[in-house]
Amino acid sequence: MRIVTTVPQHDLRATRDAALDIEARGFDGLCSLENRHEPFMPLAVAAVATERVELATGIALAFVRSPMALAHVAWDLNESSRGRFVLGLGPQIKAHNEKRYSVPWSAPAPRLRELVTALRAIWHSWRSGAPLRHEGEHYRFTLMPPNFVPEGGKLPPPPVTLAAVGPAMLKLAAESADGVRLHPFCTPRYFDDTVAPIIEAGLARAGRARANFEINGGGFVATGPDDAAVSKMAEWVRYRVAFYASTPAYWPVLEAEGLGALGPKLNDMTKQGRWNELAREVPDRLLEACAAIGRHDQIADAIAKRFAGRVDTVHASASSEQPSDLPAEVVARIQALPATFTGFAPRA
Repeated sequence: MRIVTTVPQHDLRATRDAALDIEARGFDGLCSLENRHEPFMPLAVAAVATERVELATGIALAFVRSPMALAHVAWDLNESSRGRFVLGLGPQIKAHNEKRYSVPWSAPAPRLRELVTALRAIWHSWRSGAPLRHEGEHYRFTLMPPNFVPEGGKLPPPPVTLAAVGPAMLKLAAESADGVRLHPFCTPRYFDDTVAPIIEAGLARAGRARANFEINGGGFVATGPDDAAVSKMAEWVRYRVAFYASTPAYWPVLEAEGLGALGPKLNDMTKQGRWNELAREVPDRLLEACAAIGRHDQIADAIAKRFAGRVDTVHASASSEQPSDLPAEVVARIQALPATFTGFAPRA
């Protein structure tokens, strides 16, 4: 099993040392998020500081940028890291697109499918010298003068993985992407009953091998060196579970757990500004379903019980504000757990 963690994003001067420490402890990768900060700049720092770890956006918002802008930044990070970059994309919800970023909204699955196709068309043009021609419903790219083609091109283009919660996005990821980035607000029951069948069917339709498709995430890890640290981290996770459960897009997870009434209640509380009261509404059974919980000496077994046989990659940290303190020997124990993914299939 692969294990990754977050890198600091609040101060780029902290990124280099953190990235080197993550690599030294044996993590398979580090990732950045698009929450309080932009996700690409920390990875640029990490790309030139490290030699081995994978670098990924987990995730960058897809619709707030042109595919051409995404193609350029992903190309540069891939070249600078010598092929270690993975572009993780997600749509975000309608309200954030329209009200936080002031960009148009449309049905996310078909638009994201076309965006991935457009990205690959751009990269193919840059690598092969072929004319750029992508004309779709949402994006049109037909101009690529030589002056704007970036250097490089001997490396394979970066893999593209997609965030997914509901059936439409899960189907899209399995059919069109190199992997799926499951939301941490996910339970084993939701994975087994909803996620796994959709991914399996999508891969079969596309004629793709599961060994080359990464299933990433799908739960929290709450750990620490002692019981007090674990308890503190578990309560941080409880609040995150409540925060996500207040959003209608994530309510299918609650329904799978027989907690369908909790989502509207939490949603009403957010509209009343009762953010500090959300966590107390999350029952222990939901918290425990969403996370592997235990001390450092327990967490590998907890991860095996919670994730093994389901996902290929787990996240030791779900936020750049909560860095992982897992020691190298625990990282190695987690990496010894079985996983299906063996590597991304090469793309021309």
